[in-house]
Amino acid sequence: MSKNTAEADRMRAENADREARLPANFYGLDKPANLFLRQSQERVTLALLHHSGMLPLAGRRILEVGCGTGAWLQTFRHFGADPAALAGIDVDEGRIAKARALLPQADIRAGDAAQLPWPDGHFDVIAQYTVFTSVLDGPTRFAIAAQMRRVLKPGGVIIWYDFTYDNPRNKAVRGITVREVSRLFPNCALDVRRVTLAPFLARLLVPLSWTLASLLEEVRVLNTHVAVSIRP
Repeated sequence: MSKNTAEADRMRAENADREARLPANFYGLDKPANLFLRQSQERVTLALLHHSGMLPLAGRRILEVGCGTGAWLQTFRHFGADPAALAGIDVDEGRIAKARALLPQADIRAGDAAQLPWPDGHFDVIAQYTVFTSVLDGPTRFAIAAQMRRVLKPGGVIIWYDFTYDNPRNKAVRGITVREVSRLFPNCALDVRRVTLAPFLARLLVPLSWTLASLLEEVRVLNTHVAVSIRP
């Protein structure tokens, strides 16, 4: 068994364990704090796409690495992408089944992102949202990054969103600094934005005052994630 395959198996097991432990609808958008965090992510994604010259999305091929149940692919559809031009991959076959039901026209596959099943230069936009921090094996991280670059078109962009700090309560994830992003994607231009009010603060403050949470999010030292556009 290769290291990449072993890491994919570990991630599948961790996903199952996490879903068993979390309360139902823990990340539901009917909770104000979750909606606040999601809207922040959507705004920065649109800003990076705009700055990269990728809007409008009509006619663009888009891949999400670690697509889960397809929520972000659905968001790209709402942003104007053609459903038939969307693609996704995830190690969890149960999540993939839900994503396919949500977006039957999209090319959604169960598999290992360290071995992407698409040809070179196939996608205009490739996105990942909190996937790399779930990959603990260093060589697997580099393999996934290399595959993302391989299937990206010349002139295309990678949209990266992930957290930078370790979570002491969750040993199954590891934060990734901007320096490590630059090592994963050498010789690329990076547009880095520090974003996302620390989720524990958002869950505390948003139900009391959305405005206060929005103001504190502008204090970048309170933000825990980075959003990056990566262009070879």
